[in-house]
Amino acid sequence: MAVLHDEDGAQAAAEAITNGAAISVVNWAEVLTKLAERGKDPGQAASETRKAEGSKRALVIEPLTAADCIAVARLRLTTRTQGLSLADRACLALAERLGAPAITADREWLKADVAAEVQLIR
Repeated sequence: MAVLHDEDGAQAAAEAITNGAAISVVNWAEVLTKLAERGKDPGQAASETRKAEGSKRALVIEPLTAADCIAVARLRLTTRTQGLSLADRACLALAERLGAPAITADREWLKADVAAEVQLIR
């Protein structure tokens, strides 16, 4: 989202993508929704992502598994006070499953009791 909104930390997020980042299908839907709200064609963005598959610039779109759904639900109990959304928790569950850091601009994630490593981009 930082890249999409050209916010502080967008460069760090773009570098993570270039280095081989993954995104959950839930978070991908959120990105496509924001593009649609801005008048962009989400289908075109999805098509461009598919064209980049296999290249270093590709963003891997990961499904949310049944086990991930359980993790997302459990995270609700431990992240409620930080106000983490469903999409936030999907990102954290995916990061935990992949053994990869969850990259965010939201400092509240650092306060959450989660197994995934959290890296701030700003």
